[in-house]
Amino acid sequence: MADTRPVGRPPVWLQMDQGELDDAYDQRVWAPNFEQLAGRRRFLNEQALQRMEAPARFQYGSSVIEALHLYAAKRKNAPVHVFIHGGAWRIGTAQDYAFVAETFIHAGAHLIILDFASVDMCAGDLSVPADQVRRAVTWVYQNAKTFDGDPEALYISGHSSGAHLGGCVLINDWDALDLPSDLVKGAVLCSGMYDLKPVRLSKRSNYVKFTDDIEHALSAARHIDRLSAPVVLVYGSLETPEFQRQSCAFAAAVTAKGKPAEIIRAEFYNHFEMIELFANPYSVIGRAIRAQMKL
Repeated sequence: MADTRPVGRPPVWLQMDQGELDDAYDQRVWAPNFEQLAGRRRFLNEQALQRMEAPARFQYGSSVIEALHLYAAKRKNAPVHVFIHGGAWRIGTAQDYAFVAETFIHAGAHLIILDFASVDMCAGDLSVPADQVRRAVTWVYQNAKTFDGDPEALYISGHSSGAHLGGCVLINDWDALDLPSDLVKGAVLCSGMYDLKPVRLSKRSNYVKFTDDIEHALSAARHIDRLSAPVVLVYGSLETPEFQRQSCAFAAAVTAKGKPAEIIRAEFYNHFEMIELFANPYSVIGRAIRAQMKL
């Protein structure tokens, strides 16, 4: 097929020119109902906070932002799930995602939602939030028994840039920290990025200071040898083609290495609609998490 791209706009990644690649990493371009969805999430959050007890807040690090919210189940020695929110590495707090909690606590699992620094707070250094999220998961494992959690039943999930950070957790070198290599027992990662090369080529490099080392170290797809937990990759059929490709490529690479991975396509959902599926125990994400955690 002939290339119909205007003269002077060469491909930058695969068959995409710079503008197309920029749009491929800007989900708002693909979600005309973004403002409606943002308003609905705020409403869902307000309602959930009124129904639930206020979460306990614990520090996992020395800075104020290095904290987490614990929504506790009523059972003893409950499994623990850590949720990592998205927001292009730039926006969002644990408080914004309270609406996710009820699915977990009603199923008998503790839910922990992490706070961590935005990349803007770190002068564009993506390794800072990646390190914080890893340390937060370590804290949860080491302190689970203090809140009646089972450290041997620790699972994670993430959405968007939170799924990317979840991938960074999965490839962490736990052995170097004298911790179990299977510290995380499973992950459900939704609409994430697992190889940063095309992301680096996109307009996200305007606020993330990518380097060769950052690109390599924080690309989960390049460190599958460290992966010890089964992973479920979920994406929406109305997301950008690049986000769809990232999930499918990572799942294929994991299974090619003989490790467990499942890919789930959520039909007729865009990127911002996907986050609501975490709050629905009967959605494709809710079912995947409950099956993985045996809830």
